[in-house]
Amino acid sequence: MSIKLPLKALVTGGAGFLGTHLCRRLLEEGYEVTCLDNLFTGMKSHIEQFADNPRFSFVQHDITQPYRGQFDEIYNLACPASPIHYQRNPLETLWTSIYGMRNCLDLARDTGAKVLHASTSEIYGDPMVHPQVESYWGNVNTIGIRSCYDEGKRVAETMATEYRRCHGVDVRMVRIFNTYGPYMHPQDGRVISNFIMQALNNENITIYGDGSQTRSFQYCDDLIEAMRRFMTLPKSAVDAFFPMGYCDNHNVGVCTNLPSRESRPANGHPRVPVLNTGNPGEYTIKELAEAVLKLLPESTSKIIYEPLPGDDPKKRKPDITLAKELLGWEPKVSLLEGLPKTIDYFKKFPLV
Repeated sequence: MSIKLPLKALVTGGAGFLGTHLCRRLLEEGYEVTCLDNLFTGMKSHIEQFADNPRFSFVQHDITQPYRGQFDEIYNLACPASPIHYQRNPLETLWTSIYGMRNCLDLARDTGAKVLHASTSEIYGDPMVHPQVESYWGNVNTIGIRSCYDEGKRVAETMATEYRRCHGVDVRMVRIFNTYGPYMHPQDGRVISNFIMQALNNENITIYGDGSQTRSFQYCDDLIEAMRRFMTLPKSAVDAFFPMGYCDNHNVGVCTNLPSRESRPANGHPRVPVLNTGNPGEYTIKELAEAVLKLLPESTSKIIYEPLPGDDPKKRKPDITLAKELLGWEPKVSLLEGLPKTIDYFKKFPLV
């Protein structure tokens, strides 16, 4: 009788906000998990809860440098995702997106692992299509203050696509819309963490612009569920849904007889295996600030307004039709359900 060995997963950026949730989910499902993080924004304290689990290991490593090992699945979450962090070292942000993606793909090509890449809704830029669908190419600024992140993620998607096409790597991508929940860094500069910490500290809640810009807020558990459903699909199902085709000889990466590269086929599915993951419930920034204050009635904070930063998108809302169709997935946690859980987490931090 053969013994079934646990599947092995590599999670880059595993000590970060989403990486921590993903590591826990994989451990709960019986995986052996290797968490890779250089701790640029990740926090070792997040993963201390797994230290006694014999199926968990942490490696402090920068994914811009190659990493070797044998894994069944690779989850590429490595990259600072909030403006205050990715603008602190824009070149490091670019290298993480580009070289980190390449190193994950090379490892998958050499070992046969399948890859899930955490992309972002920011690849749509300041969208002129609303809500955003996967076949939309975006409205982006290549030289703005957010470009190190936006363009790095766009290049990473291109690499993932070509490794799939030219090397046969089984890579899937999720374009993540605004996601929140426990293990967010309290000083990461994102709107939910900003508002909660300002309210807890009785500071004025700062809205940039007039507050009419919109966002769609996805609770972390919903995103992790979508990731896991995507990765558990057989490759045949993914190929049938995203019929992009392969090179004649993908073992050497020489493309001599490619099918059409048109990314908007008649059936409405992009040929590239990418899905929006987000909550289509749309809120203005002002509505979010008011919701936080309502949940913290003891706060003396007031709402104030400051000029809007450059390249800040005016609207964000995912079209999740494809995720519903392929994964049978849609978010379950509303903003009014997820915000109290996030506030409870932030209450653990010392107030200033």
